[in-house]
Amino acid sequence: MAAVARSFRPILTQRVLPALTVRQITPTSFVGPSISACGWRDQAGRRSYTSTRVARAVVQDGPALTQTNRAEVTLRRFWKTVHIKQDESGQFQITLDHRALKTPGGAKLSIPAERRLLALLIANEWENQDEVLKQHTLPVTSLASRAIDGLSEGAIREGVIDQMMKYLDTDTILFTNDTPSSLVRMQREHWDPLYSWLKESYDVTLNLAERFAAPTQSEETKDRLRSALEGMDGWELAAFERAAYASKSFVIALALCKGKLSANAAAEASHVEVRSQIEQWGEVEDTHDVDYQDIRRALGSVACLLVKA
Repeated sequence: MAAVARSFRPILTQRVLPALTVRQITPTSFVGPSISACGWRDQAGRRSYTSTRVARAVVQDGPALTQTNRAEVTLRRFWKTVHIKQDESGQFQITLDHRALKTPGGAKLSIPAERRLLALLIANEWENQDEVLKQHTLPVTSLASRAIDGLSEGAIREGVIDQMMKYLDTDTILFTNDTPSSLVRMQREHWDPLYSWLKESYDVTLNLAERFAAPTQSEETKDRLRSALEGMDGWELAAFERAAYASKSFVIALALCKGKLSANAAAEASHVEVRSQIEQWGEVEDTHDVDYQDIRRALGSVACLLVKA
């Protein structure tokens, strides 16, 4: 080892670069609005310079800083008390430590006077949060925020209606099967009443799918069902949107929002194929049971939003 160390000694002692002494940058070191110069001297007294562009902070557009957004980012409970108060207009507001709860868009989460139950449910969701925030346990809060943030009027509302109309051509209840017998039985039990209800309420008869081809509906049918969506207020439209996403069905969502189906009945109608498979082959643990509860939570929050009490 000593021999090896001696063999490297000439290399280690060889001066490759002059030693540098860094000069501290001062405000006078900046030249121009976006260029800074810093320098140093080597042992020979020669000065070298390098130029770098000053990094400037850029403010990015993003959601407003609200209690809801703060909770989503930190995932921690930062409030101690939850209250409900009624303002001069009669609307209800939920407060966290006496500060009004706001939507992700920055608007006050104001609940109409005729939806007192909704205000109570939202307050209950925030009161029941433990030290760690669980976002999936705030379904009513998120749904109310969605209703307030843009679904009353404007381009967002029109975009949602356009998107929801696309569900009409791929509606779950339009794809029927002739086998197995358990599936046929469940389709008749849960879907046939919906066909009849559409005919009675909207004078609409839907075209069903044939083989693997997606069905197409007449322009008259689309116009009548679109008018049903356009007649909804922001709260109803938010409820319809979530119900359609959860059930994969325009008709089931409409029936739930119009009081034809309960949340449980809507969940049963949307899971006809799954329930038929379970009846034949059994339930897959941590899959079917999770889906069962998940869709009921989603559709249950829809039913809660629609209640006027």
